[in-house]
Amino acid sequence: MKKGIGLGIDDFKEIIKEDCYYVDKTKFIEEIIKDGSEVKLFARPRRFGKTLNMSMLKYFFDIKNREENKEIFKDLYIEKTEAFKEQGQYPVIFLSLKDLKALTWEQMEKAIKSAISRLFSEYKYLLNDLDKFDTLTFENILLKNTELEDLKEALKFLTRILYEKYNKKVVVLIDEYDSPLVSAYINGYYEKAKDFFKTFYSTVLKDNSYLQMGVLTGIIRVIKAGIFSDLNNLSTYTILSDVYTDSYGLTEEEVEKSLKYYGIEQEISNVKDWYDGYKFGDSEVYNPWSILNFLQYKELRAYWVDTSGNDLIKDVLKKITKNTIEALERLFNGEGLKQNISGTSDLSKLLSEEELWELMLFSGYLTVEEKIDQDNYVLRLPNKEVRTLYRKTFFEKYFGRGSKLLYLMEALTENRIDEYEERLQEILLTSVSYNDTKKGNEAFYHGLIMGMGLYLEGEYITKSNIESGLGRYDFVIEPKNKAKRAYIMEFKSTDNIEKLEEVSKEALEQIENKKYDVSLKQNGVKDITYMGIAFCGKQIKISYK
Repeated sequence: MKKGIGLGIDDFKEIIKEDCYYVDKTKFIEEIIKDGSEVKLFARPRRFGKTLNMSMLKYFFDIKNREENKEIFKDLYIEKTEAFKEQGQYPVIFLSLKDLKALTWEQMEKAIKSAISRLFSEYKYLLNDLDKFDTLTFENILLKNTELEDLKEALKFLTRILYEKYNKKVVVLIDEYDSPLVSAYINGYYEKAKDFFKTFYSTVLKDNSYLQMGVLTGIIRVIKAGIFSDLNNLSTYTILSDVYTDSYGLTEEEVEKSLKYYGIEQEISNVKDWYDGYKFGDSEVYNPWSILNFLQYKELRAYWVDTSGNDLIKDVLKKITKNTIEALERLFNGEGLKQNISGTSDLSKLLSEEELWELMLFSGYLTVEEKIDQDNYVLRLPNKEVRTLYRKTFFEKYFGRGSKLLYLMEALTENRIDEYEERLQEILLTSVSYNDTKKGNEAFYHGLIMGMGLYLEGEYITKSNIESGLGRYDFVIEPKNKAKRAYIMEFKSTDNIEKLEEVSKEALEQIENKKYDVSLKQNGVKDITYMGIAFCGKQIKISYK
């Protein structure tokens, strides 16, 4: 009988005990032990095995239940190494902040108190050994009877009393350290959250004589966020680092082995198209969450992008600018995107438009195609799964679920331009905010229509602002099959609704006068529709020939 698939199980002991299929990542423990840095931060996209690896470290190092935990590493890589003598040698604190999210700072305060209270309840056995002062502190934290200010030192307090109990320094594991900070940013209380967590982390991780080692995980590397500015003992390992490259995610060899085990090895090339493509340092890795789902359901579809956690990206795709649109267009056409990736941004900047691509990279929505130099990289879309997310997110924002977009694009590609105008007009009236279409925001219209063009991916290539003839056209939809029709669009906005038709004719004339069709004709396209599109708020007019 084949092993089961521990889908959604991120507790290492449970995976082993339930005899679930497990890709042996225990070499990570050996690397952690050999790593000389006192505090380590691992930044990886969500669902790439961060929590499972942290859980593995907890069971490996924890002095409590040492003998029982020893059994779960039987026949795994780490058991046969010199590093195994470190098994069960330290008290361990494992704090997961994965679910620490809140709409307001007041709610976050309550959530912090609850999270720390739950953590302390795991150590109630220590109460028997504490003096009355430490007992009082411990019980107040347990009962959530403390000011938030006092909780800043809660982890340091816990390391001290664990050290006094076992006479051993403490391993501190903090999973998804940035989850409450991202939540704070999205909901507008970032500064308050930053002030708390800066002290909360630094008191336990810096100049703490009870600390053996600190390991943190997160999605975004935040070096200058003020969060870790005091930590001179921190080593940060991201997807750009040349070490720990295969500790998270699955290598091709690991994926092939798993497909073979379940008798579906013939699917390797399809699986590669859909879920491979990530580059961590010099290793190419697959998305583990998607692979596990594929092993379970045997169906090629988007798994990772359908899980929660796309909020940031959805926010980003709402803020359409001309530059963003053009960059997305290039990515969809299979081109690389050259970007400066400093990795030293603070969180508030990372979540702004200027550093959008850095956020996309660290979150797993882009990957590195090529490293140019220390700070410059060529980025690309990793695989089919992520492509579906961009399309789906963009389309659902403006068209909801349903056939609206299908009918719109059919009208265009079948050259029924009057119907196309009618359907586009309806979308603008029903799905678009007045703020999007306010005066001077031509980029919005450009972005919207370009986004619709992504729907045609596969049969057509879309291009924006490319030189042709005597100038630069706004937008072209070019068929891959040259026997089909191409479309050239020029956009103009006006604040006078009476002039809509006049302005649309001007746009059409511009296409002809500046000979924007030259490059299409050179590429062998004979049938071309020229479209001048004028906008005024939510009203449009298309002149065409």
